[in-house]
Amino acid sequence: MPVQASRRPPPLEPVGAAARVTSQPRRGSKRPSRGPAKKRRHKDPLWARLTVVFGAVLMLTSGIAIVGSKALIGQATGNIAQGNLLGDAGKSDAEGGASLDGPIDMLLLGVDARERWAADDVRADSIIVLHIPASHDQAYMISIPRDTEAEIPGHGVTKINAAFQYGAQNGAGWEGGAQLMAKTIKKMTGISFDGASIINFGGFKKIIDTLGSVRICVSQEVKSLHMSYVDGKPMWNADAKKTGKPMTQVVHKKGCREMEGWAALDYSRQRKGLDGGDYDRQQNQQQLIKAMARKATEDGTLTNPVKLNALMKAAGGALVLDTGGVPMIDMIFTMRGVTGNDLTMLRTNGGEFHPTADGSKETLSPQTLQMFQAIKNDKLAEFVYANPGVLSTRK
Repeated sequence: MPVQASRRPPPLEPVGAAARVTSQPRRGSKRPSRGPAKKRRHKDPLWARLTVVFGAVLMLTSGIAIVGSKALIGQATGNIAQGNLLGDAGKSDAEGGASLDGPIDMLLLGVDARERWAADDVRADSIIVLHIPASHDQAYMISIPRDTEAEIPGHGVTKINAAFQYGAQNGAGWEGGAQLMAKTIKKMTGISFDGASIINFGGFKKIIDTLGSVRICVSQEVKSLHMSYVDGKPMWNADAKKTGKPMTQVVHKKGCREMEGWAALDYSRQRKGLDGGDYDRQQNQQQLIKAMARKATEDGTLTNPVKLNALMKAAGGALVLDTGGVPMIDMIFTMRGVTGNDLTMLRTNGGEFHPTADGSKETLSPQTLQMFQAIKNDKLAEFVYANPGVLSTRK
């Protein structure tokens, strides 16, 4: 039975440099002006912050009992900011619209934002398509490389991660950035979306810290380019230098271990020094998302109202969410059969860089384009079975 769209509650202010999210207009409507932008920073972020699988939404879903009733879940998720992140890239009525009966496709974006940065000067370098088949018992994550060559409507052909920055200009803020990214991906793959989520780095760490830690298996040793120890305390290199004390580079050694928020975040941002470069980083990001979802289902968070509310409070300060006109509570209960162990991580381009003719960008391989077509047709399970090489090598 289709779920009817409902009027969205007033949104909250997202953290970092996000422009204030307004109540969602109808998709395709013109956006109001948001005033002048803040002072720009001078260079783009060097890495892609992680995206949580709808933040709290997939963490709230479990094959075991969900804590309490819809009323309790609704109360716990009430402080998560909602906005129009899809624009006209949302599914049309012909594609299912606000119904959750069929497959569910979400766009997950990670941004690197600081308070001093303008909302229109942030790129989304972590771009993940989350596909849940019509059976609602499995979830697939596919990362789109940030350097992928794409035609960004109104801005020509360039790297896809610039779509967010272009869309955020002229006062459109993070909502406008997400809308243009969704539109760009739809043009490139044909996929329309049921919803979208944005998260920034500060909030991501808080979510992990609320969970306590996450278990991560490091596949290859990598030295951090961003953090060092000072007197045994991890610090950003810029802050560590200000102390004037000896610095010891943070090294993420090979093997499985429980990681605190700062360590998990730092590990997931590393790209240089990894054999597969950005493709290894994509897999590490997906691995961490799965680890977070698994931890939430295994440590009693979902069956303990106190832990659940603490998690939702952390997520509420980190996320902007668009459920495509469907009440959040209905989406949560629709996906209650998906657990952290049911998240399947897939690789684009077989995990290898596919350069354009001039080497400045990369293209999507024919196999990857077929994978996106399988998502559109809800035939991804069959595609993965026939092409096992697309599976991530991470545990």
